[in-house]
Amino acid sequence: MRLEQPLRKLAPLPSQQRKEAEQPVVIIVDDDPSVREGLSELILSAGFQPVSFASTREVLDADVLDSPGCLILDVRMPGTSGLHLQDELAKSGNPKPIIFLTGHGDIPMTVQAMKAGAVDFLTKPVRDQTLLDAVITGISLDSRRRAEALIVKRNIERHETLTQREREVLREVARGRLNKQIAFDLGISEVTVKLHRSSVMRKMETASIGELIKAWGTLPPSITEPGATTA
Repeated sequence: MRLEQPLRKLAPLPSQQRKEAEQPVVIIVDDDPSVREGLSELILSAGFQPVSFASTREVLDADVLDSPGCLILDVRMPGTSGLHLQDELAKSGNPKPIIFLTGHGDIPMTVQAMKAGAVDFLTKPVRDQTLLDAVITGISLDSRRRAEALIVKRNIERHETLTQREREVLREVARGRLNKQIAFDLGISEVTVKLHRSSVMRKMETASIGELIKAWGTLPPSITEPGATTA
């Protein structure tokens, strides 16, 4: 693949995204060695780390899919297709951003890939800057998702430190219930509700009811859905 010059200078990632996306890895999957080599050179020129594979089987067998970054993926290759890999990653709960780059695309294929969450669907030959723009978008998207996942993990861990009664109070506070309503529903005094609420805010590390409700909103349905156990 011929590298086009000059390339527009890439805007740096915001500081938080840069922190979460240290050493982003761009995973290249294409059965054409010359394409893999050209793409690797291009990715290196943009300051990212490329790693390439000749098939989807190879990338699945390698320990790279959980690393920060994105995928540049051909659609039609010997063995499992790129679209199948996209489906496999979705089923396994890995929302790795994917940029499809193919010489064999069509409209139904493009629609399928984009509906499944692809960052972009590009056809060969592609302008270097167009591809790099898609890579930057993919890495930024992955960085945001990782940051959000860390917040969810942190809040789940904090929620686990709550007593059963504190979890009950938190659930009612998140519903917008007043202290006196919570006290009546739980059969405790209003003063006790206030004490539990203060303890919940301290353990969840929130400074206001608004922050507490926001933290509650990041918790998974297994915790927040009506009927979920508080034990």
